[in-house]
Amino acid sequence: MSIHLYDTGARQIRDFSPLIPGRVSIYLCGATVQAAPHIGHIRSGLNFDIMRRWFAYRGYDVTFVRNVTDIDDKILAKAAEQGRPWWAIGYANEHAFNDGYAALGCLPPTVEPRATGHVTEMVEMMRGLIERGHAYAADGDVYFDVRSFPGYLELSNQDLDHLLQPSGEGETGKRDPRDFAMWKAAKEGEPSWETPWGRGRPGWHLECSAMAHKYLGAAFDIHGGGLDLIFPHHENEIAQAKAFGDDFASYWLHNAWVTISGEKMAKSLGNSVLVSEMVKQWRPIVLRYYLGTPHYRSMIEYSEEALHEAEAAFARIEGFMQRVVELAGSVEPAAEVPPAFAEAMDDDFGVPQALAIVHTTVRQGNSALTAGDKEAAVARLAEVRAMLGVLGLDPLDDHWAGTGTRRGDDLHAVVDSLVRMVLEQRESARGRKDYAAADAIRDQLQQSGLAIEDTPSGPRWTPPSN
Repeated sequence: MSIHLYDTGARQIRDFSPLIPGRVSIYLCGATVQAAPHIGHIRSGLNFDIMRRWFAYRGYDVTFVRNVTDIDDKILAKAAEQGRPWWAIGYANEHAFNDGYAALGCLPPTVEPRATGHVTEMVEMMRGLIERGHAYAADGDVYFDVRSFPGYLELSNQDLDHLLQPSGEGETGKRDPRDFAMWKAAKEGEPSWETPWGRGRPGWHLECSAMAHKYLGAAFDIHGGGLDLIFPHHENEIAQAKAFGDDFASYWLHNAWVTISGEKMAKSLGNSVLVSEMVKQWRPIVLRYYLGTPHYRSMIEYSEEALHEAEAAFARIEGFMQRVVELAGSVEPAAEVPPAFAEAMDDDFGVPQALAIVHTTVRQGNSALTAGDKEAAVARLAEVRAMLGVLGLDPLDDHWAGTGTRRGDDLHAVVDSLVRMVLEQRESARGRKDYAAADAIRDQLQQSGLAIEDTPSGPRWTPPSN
């Protein structure tokens, strides 16, 4: 058994070899909490949740760190715009992110550090970098000297001499316009902390280098984040950490975006779809299926049609599971996933290929049900539950209990009550052998788009798939 990962830095698939046998350490760049999350934000956390689950399935002890950036230029701009304290904006949106992660079934991180809680570690790192000649102070700002670090831009495969980077508003005293700020001198009305170079606040990049060092040590296995973070954020993290003396991350994994009309989903573009609104319209487990089942390195083009397709596909899985449970009662997940599923997941977390195995198994299970082979149907359900469990998509898992069965749970409950009343009338007609009336009721329901199925435990209805 060997897991293979696409390493952004190497630009190729590599065999995964952990620094400590049996253990995996992961640092994921988490939320900058200037606003509530859209589904593009949550996709990153969801992709790495699936990776984490697969490592755990393969027997690894996983340490998963996901940070929160609770102070930066964007948060301060929002505070000024809304006339609210910066910390209130960050606190509310941090909770909104965590609500979104939880709604879509993401496991909580091992630790979730905030930038503002690690100023001491940032000061220590800056002091060490200045002493080593990699950073310098200028009028209360602290900058990293990019020319002092020969490996700068290797992750993004750029040439420093051809790099165009804005100097940044208010960033004076730079030796080179491409040097980046690790610490920003205090400005009136902004939060600040005391340092040997005067009061100020963190720059964006320093926090992750400092927090990864604190919680994962000088070397760890995997650093992750969205494609948009490769430059400048991850390049700057690498420069700070390695110039400080850390080996830093052995592997770099980056998830692709959710796009609308070919553009990255972003608040600044006005094309974002908030998670809080989506979970009112769609079942959270269907949203997880939609966002989590494409390959993590593939773009997802958002559309209502694609969500309907995801809903219909997941309904086919659930329909099989429900029929077996009605026939045989509770079925526990299998101890192991099918070999073909494992092979797909070991190959750079190939969820689309793994999901094809799920659907194949569902079809085999449906064939067994049709043939009256209860034992085979139960065996296929056990395999399906094992596979869906790894993906965080098992609707029979306790996490999803009580989350509703269709879009618009309240509306579904009302429709369910009405349909059952009609089905009871149909059963009464059949009981008195008025089969014409019973068939008429069934046909009328089907013309409304509802699928009616007679089962050993009574009639069951399902809504239209689109």
